[in-house]
Amino acid sequence: MLFLVMGLYTLVYSFGLSFAKWNGFSPSWDWVGLQNYRDLLYADPRLAPEMRNAAVNTGIAMVAVSFGTVLIALPLATLLNSVTRLRGTLRSIFFLPYVTAGIAVYYAWRYVLEPDGAVNLALRAVGLGSLARPQGFLADPDTALPTLIVIMVWGSVPVAMLLYLAGLQAIDPAVIEAASLDGAGSVRRLRHITWPLLVPITVAIVLLGLRDTMQGFQIFLIMTNGGPAGHTDVLGLKAYQQAFFQSLSPTLGVASALGWLIFLAALLLAVVNARLLRGQR
Repeated sequence: MLFLVMGLYTLVYSFGLSFAKWNGFSPSWDWVGLQNYRDLLYADPRLAPEMRNAAVNTGIAMVAVSFGTVLIALPLATLLNSVTRLRGTLRSIFFLPYVTAGIAVYYAWRYVLEPDGAVNLALRAVGLGSLARPQGFLADPDTALPTLIVIMVWGSVPVAMLLYLAGLQAIDPAVIEAASLDGAGSVRRLRHITWPLLVPITVAIVLLGLRDTMQGFQIFLIMTNGGPAGHTDVLGLKAYQQAFFQSLSPTLGVASALGWLIFLAALLLAVVNARLLRGQR
């Protein structure tokens, strides 16, 4: 009951704050109506372009992480499902990135991606020095966002792989055996039998990945803080910065408004998710 009350209070408080200007310390709010939303979308000549850039980066990350996860998790699950020995051990190994994902892992990634980090050293050692980044992968505008996307895919593949593995093990072996007897090879069986049966799981993985990437910002905060020059700014990070890193500027209302816009987008994705899953039944 306490959590319910506190949750409702927080929602109502943040919704009211999204229509005001406040710095967190002054005794009263300055009500501005929809001005915070207008500033975020188009009115503020400094803030609106930053938000559009963050929205583009967020959209790129959402699509790339979701589909990258599917492209890697499905083949891994198929391979793991075909293994008869050491399946449990391999499943535990593949699941390690999800178990260990966190602040410590993000700092470890930062270390290996630095100018003198392990990635640059390995590239130079195998004769691929032209692919190395002297300023580090996270400080290069061309590689910062793709590098973060790769790390997010690395962290999201384990759960998706286990979901696919559960789906593969639920398929009736008699169906696969009948297709094999009819002359269907492994590729045709995957394309015409396995894949259609896994579409509902794929829809769930993609849409959950879209939602999680849109709302999450921890990896962007810890590894780049939006840099270099805004190339890894995302909406969640901008909301955090507007709320806590603007000194005494009255930007808490803007942060609340941005949070509600993100919430509405996540709610829309949840509705789409429910409709698509219902359509696959």
